Amino acid sequence: MRIAEWLVDLLFPPRASEQRMRRGDTNAVLALLSPTVIDTCTPPAIGLLPFRDPLVRALIHEAKYHEHERAFALLGGALHEYLAEWTADVGFGDVCVVPVPLSAARQKTRGYNQVERVLAYAMRGVSITVHSDLLVRLRDTPSQTTLSGSARQENVHGAFGAVHPLSPESTYILLDDVLTTGATMQAAIDALTQAGAARIIPIALAH
Repeated sequence: MRIAEWLVDLLFPPRASEQRMRRGDTNAVLALLSPTVIDTCTPPAIGLLPFRDPLVRALIHEAKYHEHERAFALLGGALHEYLAEWTADVGFGDVCVVPVPLSAARQKTRGYNQVERVLAYAMRGVSITVHSDLLVRLRDTPSQTTLSGSARQENVHGAFGAVHPLSPESTYILLDDVLTTGATMQAAIDALTQAGAARIIPIALAH
């Protein structure tokens, strides 16, 4: 460890999640990359990393709540690996990535969307466009964290909308950070479908 970094840690001890993240690297994250089909929404989603793993939990926490650039980079590296392989194997033509948007209040408080920051690393060298403004939150919703499955569905029902009609010929990769009950993802899928999307691939960084 460099002396300057050691002094900073001495004066400002790092969080437990930050310490765990520091012990991980690109190879450690890629070793955990295990795309899994999850049928909590329709169409089924693909979860890339196991949230139960301490390193994955630390990365999600640091990205979501502390705007840590290393977390964005490591998560982005895993997503890049998956998308690069996916685009090489699948010829779907017009493809774009749509990050699930935050509520206006949460975006204002946090100042950033962690999924968009991860995408900034993931899309380097990948021939897929990102449309961060295609999907919007129509209303603010309470945090899903403490809600049950049915309450989560009710909480986010009708919470999203597309800004314009969508082409049924295009492929839309819908990206969120964590998939639990699938309620948020399903609400976003429904919004894209109602706007005309016929080919949607939901992906979560962790599940």
